[in-house]
Amino acid sequence: MTFSELEQAVLGEIRPTREELEQMYSLAEKIIAGIRSSGKAEGMMVGSVARKTCVHGDRDLDIFMLFDPALSREDLEHEGLALARRIASGYTDIIREKYAEHPYLNATIDGIDVDLVPCYRVMQATGIQSAVDRTPFHNRYVSSRIGSLTDEVLLLKQFVKAGGVYGSDQMTEGFAGYLCELLILYFGGFHALIEEAASWKPGVYLDIERHAAKVFDDPMVVIDPVDPCRNVSASVSGTRLLEFIELCQGYLASPSPWFFYRPPICILTREEVQSLLSGRESAFIAMTFRTPPYIEDIVVPQLRKSLQSLADLLRRHEFVIARADTWMLEDRCMLLFELLVDTLPAVRYHAGPPVTTPVNASRFLEKYIRSDQVFAGPYIRDGRYGVELPRRFRRAADLLASPEVLATALGKQVKYAMSEEYHVYCGMDCWQEGFQPFISEFLQKSSPLVRIRRAEVRSRYTLLETI
Repeated sequence: MTFSELEQAVLGEIRPTREELEQMYSLAEKIIAGIRSSGKAEGMMVGSVARKTCVHGDRDLDIFMLFDPALSREDLEHEGLALARRIASGYTDIIREKYAEHPYLNATIDGIDVDLVPCYRVMQATGIQSAVDRTPFHNRYVSSRIGSLTDEVLLLKQFVKAGGVYGSDQMTEGFAGYLCELLILYFGGFHALIEEAASWKPGVYLDIERHAAKVFDDPMVVIDPVDPCRNVSASVSGTRLLEFIELCQGYLASPSPWFFYRPPICILTREEVQSLLSGRESAFIAMTFRTPPYIEDIVVPQLRKSLQSLADLLRRHEFVIARADTWMLEDRCMLLFELLVDTLPAVRYHAGPPVTTPVNASRFLEKYIRSDQVFAGPYIRDGRYGVELPRRFRRAADLLASPEVLATALGKQVKYAMSEEYHVYCGMDCWQEGFQPFISEFLQKSSPLVRIRRAEVRSRYTLLETI
């Protein structure tokens, strides 16, 4: 394939070095030999390192331990973890147990991040017993076809990484490495993909093997070539797809290095945040709590569910939300709300039944005629009886600090963490240690292409100042 000077320069920086690959392959061979010698499972290196589609600096090694499918799930977890721990402990003391569909081990060995994942040694991807059983088939499929397209994959990966749309994790909702590889295989190269994607609209449908056995309604559908019932791009949200389309359009119109090197996040100072909050004249409220002890793919969907449930709670109490978002750190999580106002009047209107429903209307009248907590009413409005009552929560912070919060439909693990303890902060008190990048991006929200164009403008100004 023919690459531009810009692309050739980028490839020169992002190709993994021979030393990098040799170090990881050498470690992988030793670990796989240890798995084999146990007599309990077979070992297999999978992922981008195995396929040589890893970007320079990526030091993530995925080793799968393939067990007999006759093992029960309980035995797979028990024997898999025991074997993984025995193997890893021969190299390092830095070992962590993580949880996905089932537990696996993560270890840091000679600066390399190693995942040791138990799975079943199934004959076909359609016969998987756990989600990870499919990965070895992905590895074989791509490895046998990627050939001379490795550089094309590297360029695409760097493109989506810089654009902020890389990663199938729940926080990113973007393009997985495997999806990038399949897109290159389908279109035959980086340029062909970019030119095609520039005209995409939500509803993209690709089926490399033309064997789809299930209908999907996701914004982007790429049928897994090893499993006709799976959408590889299920993680890609509508917003991330549109951002990718925007990036492709921008690159075709005016390519620049910023499409491959993400503009640095401008971390605001406390004074800048104070100025922005004062200028917006809105209300910021944050809730923080301990991060549940599960992987991001489990916690983040629960954070989003909880964010939506609490947004609904605020709306039911007539607080108007401008924007809301959530973030997860290793030790703490934050739910952040920007409200148009944080304090409402003491009076609220409560709608009752239609006047034409005598039984319910009579009960409503009887209840509020006798009440000494009525500002006005009952009276008729839009065909219904209504009454003006004192508002229970005038301040949004009081509502979010009340027992009403735990009565909402929070994510299971989030609810457990919040039931132990959570904190509510207002205004500048939301500027918490560790969350500065998240809040900075929230306050400076822009699309990926806008970030790139602004970076280009800044670069030109800097160049002019040096002349």
